[in-house]
Amino acid sequence: MEGNGITWENPFCGEGASCFRLGVDAVGNAYIAVAGSEDTYVTDSRDALRALISDIKAGKADHLL
Repeated sequence: MEGNGITWENPFCGEGASCFRLGVDAVGNAYIAVAGSEDTYVTDSRDALRALISDIKAGKADHLL
């Protein structure tokens, strides 16, 4: 756990330098940040992160690729 209370997973990297990190804290929040810029993140509930990951896995964001 880091000083801000967020526990970050290892980076998820695509081709090139597009690496993202997912994190959680002890009170149920989830975080997404660009690897190396963890001070700037998007935050929501763990349920929202779970829904986002499920939708991505289901192909609902394929049109963005």
